[in-house]
Amino acid sequence: MEILTVIALLLLLLVISSGRLMRSYFVRGRHRGMQEAAAEIIRGVNAHFEVAGQLPAEVSKALEKLKSPAGHVSHRRQRDQGHAHLWVFGDALGSACWSKGNRSGKLSMAPREGKIRVELSPDELQQLTWLAHLGFQYMMPNYRGFESHRFSGEEDARDAAKAVERLEVSVPVTQRPVDPIALSNGRLALIDSWWSERKLAVV
Repeated sequence: MEILTVIALLLLLLVISSGRLMRSYFVRGRHRGMQEAAAEIIRGVNAHFEVAGQLPAEVSKALEKLKSPAGHVSHRRQRDQGHAHLWVFGDALGSACWSKGNRSGKLSMAPREGKIRVELSPDELQQLTWLAHLGFQYMMPNYRGFESHRFSGEEDARDAAKAVERLEVSVPVTQRPVDPIALSNGRLALIDSWWSERKLAVV
């Protein structure tokens, strides 16, 4: 009877040991699978975040944490650590891809060397083209035009003045023949003088 009890205990210990061993192999296999999955992800999307053929520092750091052994902790703790490392790894990948895409976007949108890019609305562009046309005509000594072109009102004049100002302030400081603020103040003074007189006349 005692022999049967000892054998039963030994079998129980064997089953428990086998279960723990299988559990350990399962946890190690899952950890290895995470590492292989991370390596495949990097291999697939590295063109979207690598800089000069090198992994960003945050991605390398997250990958090293993912590859590091969990240490002598419980299986549940190892699983939680693995999930946390995966989250950090995914966040690092996303940030690296966004940073490279943002830099590439800025470079592609930047003007070429020696050029200046000015953002204008369709209304501002229309105002400027019309003003440029009139200015060109009156700069030509052989122009003999008698037609009269005027702003439709104070708001129209102020919109045109703002459009011209956007061009003037876009000129590099070292290449500005005249202070754009002085030019803008001169135009606004003309507007205020003309329409203030009209308003007083109406009153």
